[in-house]
Order: sequence, then C-alpha cells, then structure tokens
Amino acid sequence: MSTIISVEMKANIRITKGIARRITITFPYNPVHVAKIKAIEGSCWHPEEKQWTVPYSEEMVRTVLSIFEGDEIELDPALQTFLERIKKKDWLEELRWELIRRKYSQRTIKLYLYYNWELLKRAGKPPQEITNSDVKDYLLYLADEKEASASTLHGAINALKFYYSIVLKKRFFYEIERPRKDKKLPVILSREEVSKVLSAPSNLKHRAILMLTYSAGLRVSEVAKLKVGDIDSGRRLIRVKGGKGRKDRYTILSEVTLKTLEEYTQEQKPEGWLFPGQREGRYITTRTVEKVFENACRKAGIKKEVSVHSLRHSFATHLLEEGVDIRYIQEILGHKSSKTTEIYTHVALKDIKRIKSPLGTLMGEK
Repeated sequence: MSTIISVEMKANIRITKGIARRITITFPYNPVHVAKIKAIEGSCWHPEEKQWTVPYSEEMVRTVLSIFEGDEIELDPALQTFLERIKKKDWLEELRWELIRRKYSQRTIKLYLYYNWELLKRAGKPPQEITNSDVKDYLLYLADEKEASASTLHGAINALKFYYSIVLKKRFFYEIERPRKDKKLPVILSREEVSKVLSAPSNLKHRAILMLTYSAGLRVSEVAKLKVGDIDSGRRLIRVKGGKGRKDRYTILSEVTLKTLEEYTQEQKPEGWLFPGQREGRYITTRTVEKVFENACRKAGIKKEVSVHSLRHSFATHLLEEGVDIRYIQEILGHKSSKTTEIYTHVALKDIKRIKSPLGTLMGEK
C-alpha cells in the first residue's frame, strides 16, 4: 500500500492534477515504473519538464497509485479529494444498491450515505475495521461539537445501523443507546397569519403552491411532485402518490384552491408535473418551494421561526380547532400512528381558550 504524505513533507514521487484533463507524474528514474507508465494508453513523456502525463480519470488515479505501491507519494490536494470520492464510491456502493433495492427514497439514500461516509472519514478506516468505539465517538461528535438534535442523532443511528447490522452483518451496533427524543411542539401560524402568507406572492404559480400546501396539509416533497392528473376537481380530492413510507392517499381540495389552480393551469398550461422546475422534464425543487415560503413570510411580516412545513402543522391544528375528528386528520395527513397526530392536541386552542387565568378573576375580568 502506498503512503500518501502532505505537500510540506516533499516526497520524491509527485502526482498532481495538470492542465487539459491530464495527471502529471514526476519521480526519480526507475525502469520498472517507466515501463508501467509507458504501457498506459495515452501516456506521454515531456523531456523539458522531465515529467510524465496521463489522461485524467477515476480509473487512471487508481492505476497510477498502484504503480507506486509501497512508495511515499506527494499527492495533489485536488487528487486527494478525488481519491476520497473514489473510496466513498467503492466502500458505500453496496450500501447504496441495498437502499435502492429496498426502494428507499432518494432523500433517505442521500442521508444514509452521508452519515456513513462522515463516520469513515473521521475514523480514517474502511468499513470492515470500524468498531463500536468509532461509532460512539462519531455520535458524541455529532451531539457535542455539532450540537445535533435528538432527531438528527436518531437519523444517524438508523443510517449506521442499516449499513453495519443489515449490509455488513455486524452485531456490535446493538450496544449503541438511542438518545431521548426532544419533546418540541410545532410552531403554528394563526388563520390571519396564514391568510397573509398565502396572499403575499404576486406570482400565480407560487401562490398556488402555498395554497395547496396549506389547504391539503401536504409535505413540501409532496406538493413539489404533484402531477396534473393528481388533481381530481370533480370529487374535490388530491391524490398523493408515494408519500412518506411510499404510501398513496387522498386529501381534500378546497373550492378556493381549485379556482386558483384553474387560473394557474390556464395561464401556464403545465403538462406532466403540476409545478415544473427549471430543468426540462423535472418538477420544482423542494428548496425552491422553501424559498417561495420564506419570501412570502418576509413580505407578510411574519416574525415566528417557521418553515414551509409549518403550513402543514397549521392546517392540522386548525382542523382540530374546528372540531374535526383526529382520526380523519390522521388519514388526511397520512400518519401511520395516531400518536403522531396527537401532538396537535397540545397546540390547538379550542379548549385552552375557554380556560381563564386566575389573575383575570382577581382583577375583575368578565
């Protein structure tokens, strides 16, 4: 195995990223190394600079490093980063394919690969050499230095457990204790605040997106991926395909939202995706929807710390305050468990508002 050292240490063998997508190699004359580099298709000797160049590619980086197996190499930082990407691809390819095979969402795949690669980078080891101590150190780093929330730590644990327990069949991971989840209540917008936010965008497409998100209680990924055919105007329903947990469901479509949608479709005439993105054949990105919401809040003068998901929280809370049975709300939101929906009972005001503060009684309030 070659030893890759820092630039400051100045090894005899230098491998750098050259111009015109070439890799530049300099080393003391060695007939064995020369013969191997000569055998590479596209290799070229530059007598004035006294260096070799070869085409720049992932496979070529592997090949060149294998030629100098066992030697100390000074590797260009740009190639070092490239090498890390190669390692990531090699080490986590089995994980990626297993996630794809089990039909995990692209977001989950991205997060699982991210947490596992972060662990490998911090530990400086291949997956087969990772120990229980390495995992604990990484989780401590997330909790202490990065100040990660309990939900983030749970996500990291799920990602690491899937790879090491399911893919690599290791048992050590079961010793890791899960942190207690933060018991945070969602931030809710009042009806007046929601009205201001929905009225803020001058762009018809943006207004339709926010109205749909609130009036149907959609997740940001769900509203982004809606297709024209998912809108059932006759039955006043929206079909949500492949929601969280890959479940399909129907949710409600209000009359006022339908009118706005009809205006939007007549003006923009979307085909396929209801809200197409800038890239041809793609739907609008979730980040774009988030920006639309952020701009609307700023224009509406909303000071609360909210995200576009707050529209979904507000939708559920407002239904509960209007006396809608929590089981119907659970179905509309697509919650697997009623316990998830029950969090809105803690922020609904229909019963809390009836309670009078004892201070009011003392001060003679009616």
